Amino acid sequence: MGMGSTPIIILKEGTRRERGKDAQYNNINAARTVADMVKSTLGPRGMDKMMLDALGDVTITNDGVTILKDLEVQHPAAKMVVEVSKTLDEECGDGTTSAVVILGELLKRSLDLLDADIHPTNILKGYRLAGDKALETLRSLSIPTGIDDAVSLRNIATTAMMSKAVTGSREHMADLAVRSVSAVAEKRNSHYTVDLDNIQIVKREGGSMDDTELLQGIIIDGHPPHPSMPRKVKNARIALLSSALEVRKTEVSAEIQITEPSQLQAFVRGEENTLREMVDQLKRAGATAVFCQKGIDELAQHFLAQEGMLALQRVKASDLEKLSKATNADIVTKPADLEKGDLGSSSSIEVRKVESEEMTFVIGCKNPRAVSILIRGGTKHVVDEIDRSLDDALNVVRLAVEDEAMVSGGGSTAMELAMRLNDYADEMGGREQMAISAYARSMEAIPAALAENAGWDALNVLIEMRKAHKAGSVHAGLNVFTGKVEDMVKNNVLEPLRVNSRIISAATEAASLIIRIDDVIAARSGSAAGPSMGGEGEMPEE
Repeated sequence: MGMGSTPIIILKEGTRRERGKDAQYNNINAARTVADMVKSTLGPRGMDKMMLDALGDVTITNDGVTILKDLEVQHPAAKMVVEVSKTLDEECGDGTTSAVVILGELLKRSLDLLDADIHPTNILKGYRLAGDKALETLRSLSIPTGIDDAVSLRNIATTAMMSKAVTGSREHMADLAVRSVSAVAEKRNSHYTVDLDNIQIVKREGGSMDDTELLQGIIIDGHPPHPSMPRKVKNARIALLSSALEVRKTEVSAEIQITEPSQLQAFVRGEENTLREMVDQLKRAGATAVFCQKGIDELAQHFLAQEGMLALQRVKASDLEKLSKATNADIVTKPADLEKGDLGSSSSIEVRKVESEEMTFVIGCKNPRAVSILIRGGTKHVVDEIDRSLDDALNVVRLAVEDEAMVSGGGSTAMELAMRLNDYADEMGGREQMAISAYARSMEAIPAALAENAGWDALNVLIEMRKAHKAGSVHAGLNVFTGKVEDMVKNNVLEPLRVNSRIISAATEAASLIIRIDDVIAARSGSAAGPSMGGEGEMPEE
């Protein structure tokens, strides 16, 4: 055998390699499969998915990111799609399904371009140009809004929850979202910023969706440890401690030798005096309620009860921070450091029994910078779905308040972008023109999916929407309940500008990343070969 036919082994035995168009097609088809899984959940008439995990727990939802998180995908390209949805959810809290649908359509169109012998580099350049143009156009389509525009903010929250299980109570939920975001928004320079960590979400089964309420304060899971402590305090003056109300123990091992009873009594009396002094320090500062991050000695509990103070121990550090923001109290290390100016206030502190658990409600805080939403629902599944819906609503309201900009929904913005990109493609030359046209058609996947999921003829809807947009109706979108093309601004179907911007950016970047891959090398896993990717683990000598 001649030297020219001797194979050169460069990869470990069992390694699988896939290259060229086979690698591109398999990656694209894997990503499209994931996109098709969530496509039917898009819009108010979208379908639900039932997810069963390995333990048999059931989740019923049409929330795109929840579905994708529960999918145990193995293909690397499919994992990229899941990561896109997770990243978008962390940043915006909404738009994950739309991003994945557009990504799937971009990849589908790229297959046609690859079959037409358009090089991936030309496709990527065209997609990048189209994405930049879409973002530029999107900003020109934005409508001003702000923290004082409560009506628009409620409409934005309602739109985000249109496809959720809370449909019957969405007006109530939208109002809670707007009020809670407005309460914790902080003005910095000329713009507002919102930290959603300052909105405490507490979930409890029982009651109905409409029993979900916003509290101007914080809920602490627990109750006073001493039975003689008051269970309700009016016009409370609140002290927050980060250390224990206990006699401090030494950091090294120590022994005390007691030779007679009087010494024992003196030792016990010394501990009592120390604890009594701590309680007296709290009393002198004017505190009527104490929240301690660590433990409270039983004797200290007794002294606090004697003084008529309500106290809670082992409060989570995060809850203590929220209490500080809600009541305007300063967290101090020990009672000796406490002054009157460190105390917070609330109109009421009361212990309530919610279902079978006792919880302490610190409510009626003046101008709180942290608030609580108590979610109620008939079952665990309902409570979890309300939580997911409220999370979407809070996030979209946050984005609208921070950016002070919104766009119309119902597929109207996607269609207007498609029309503008088609015009842009006509101005371009070369093979990038075909990629830009493919990008424009991909944007129409949103109104098409909305129509299909609502049971309307997608082709007829697209034709009617194109006609309306050519006539200058930039906000013309699909009313999924009537099947007619209507003005989405007049129908109060609104979305934050940033959600749409991130949808376009995320879909474009992920599509470019997947299309660029032309070689997949899968290493052997354990004693068995890795997943079959096609190809060989060797390269013949040239």
